[in-house]
Amino acid sequence: MASSELLSISGSSQMNKKTMGHRGIDPTGETTYKKTTSSALKGAIQLGITHSVGSLSQKPERDVLMQDFEVVESIFFPSQGSNSTPGHHHGDFKFKTYAPIAFRYFREMFGIRPDDYLYSLCNEPLIELSNPGASGSLFYVSSDDEFIIKTVQHKEAEFLQTLLPGYFMNLNQNMRTLLPKFYGLYCVQAEGKNIRIVVMNNLLPRAVPMHLKFDLKGSTCKRRASPKERAKDLPTYKDLDFMQDMLEGILLESDHYNALCRTIQRDCRVLQSFKIMDYSLLMGIHNLDQAGEEASTAVPDTQKKAQGQKPLYCTAIESIQGESKGNTSLQPYESMGGIPAFNSKGEKLLVFIGIIDILQSYRLVKKLEHSWKALLHDGDTVSVHRPSFYADRFQKFMCNTVFKKPTLKTSPSKKSRGGTVGTGGKKSNISVSGLSQQQSLPVAAEQTQPQQTTAQLCSSGAVSLSPDTQGDSGVQTARPDLLPQQLNEDEITSSSADTTLSATSPGSFWPSNTLALSERLWMNRTK
Repeated sequence: MASSELLSISGSSQMNKKTMGHRGIDPTGETTYKKTTSSALKGAIQLGITHSVGSLSQKPERDVLMQDFEVVESIFFPSQGSNSTPGHHHGDFKFKTYAPIAFRYFREMFGIRPDDYLYSLCNEPLIELSNPGASGSLFYVSSDDEFIIKTVQHKEAEFLQTLLPGYFMNLNQNMRTLLPKFYGLYCVQAEGKNIRIVVMNNLLPRAVPMHLKFDLKGSTCKRRASPKERAKDLPTYKDLDFMQDMLEGILLESDHYNALCRTIQRDCRVLQSFKIMDYSLLMGIHNLDQAGEEASTAVPDTQKKAQGQKPLYCTAIESIQGESKGNTSLQPYESMGGIPAFNSKGEKLLVFIGIIDILQSYRLVKKLEHSWKALLHDGDTVSVHRPSFYADRFQKFMCNTVFKKPTLKTSPSKKSRGGTVGTGGKKSNISVSGLSQQQSLPVAAEQTQPQQTTAQLCSSGAVSLSPDTQGDSGVQTARPDLLPQQLNEDEITSSSADTTLSATSPGSFWPSNTLALSERLWMNRTK
């Protein structure tokens, strides 16, 4: 008896450890949400969406009115079926659809036809994601990889309802956004529990294997992946992990970098106007060089998926450019919507990004949370902060630390082989490892030997050839901007030519006619 009680206590404690928020696991090992099994929830979602979209098709299309954002339609699904609903084996439930006319307009803006929407979500079973994160929500993905279904809390669903008019206005003004694309808001009511779900675009396609995944907020307080998270097959790293492991950041081409920063700035302004904070940038990185054979094996699925209709403006590259360029020479993985990039090692990357968790407003609870954390830590480093500060910190972190423009650097051995500058201020044709002549100029001048610099300054009349100056390297001899102003054009041309030739000849840093040249210059100056 004692042993059986011990086993019971042990089993219940294990169940408690596996419970997070409303998400849990029943004795059979199946995931539950508010004590509703995942299989029953998936079945109810598909039945409800099928009926909702089907009944909506009978309503004529018209402009969206203000009252459309507040409409809630409900339908009862008894297990034995009714005149308007089919029979099922999931138990009785009620299905609610929020703002159906408004969300139909949103889907039309993204080019999603009703039959494609139904086919993606309801034709085949939904796939539950096994690594949903620490929010306590359930995540499902459609079989064609296009849509994500996420359970949301009551406050989040209410907040989304209040956002719909502003969301409508923002999308009409600009569709180039990294903000979530909301396609529907629903509620499954079973056994006295309300399970609210939202349908969104899928940021990380399963057809493209991700080698790294980050959840970035721009804050540093406790922003490091836990040992338990690191033990997963694809852990979600955080801000401190990124700053430690990717010190050089992710390098983007200039056009992509500018477009991305403009989009982030615009989205942060919108979120700030809604008093939203604590959002994140979800980023998945596919390393093309590291993938190898794995990338080639996924090509047939990618090509097959590309033939079907895809929602518009839903990928990362479309979010910052607005639309696809129509280039038929794209690689298979590039057609999946990743942003081309590379790391400090020169490895080619595809970056998939989007702003998530935007349904957190700066309510009283969040204000109290910030005040409490600010007492324990630096208030500016915690994730919860007032919207204006959060938006500014988020934008600066993404555009200064995470994403960068490539800046070519040279090793010390290469710097010594840089070009030199003539006396007249003209740069030589020798550059340093692909650097521009302007960039290589200070490097070359600093790395040349003191004799060479002394010769240049002497030939220009800036320094006389005395024994003290020849052996003194502390003089400002590495300054190519110390140019004579009193020489005429002929003297500048001959001096520049002699010095440049002597500097570019291997093993020679001292011009053979330096004394003669200095005497001639001295004579010209004393005339």
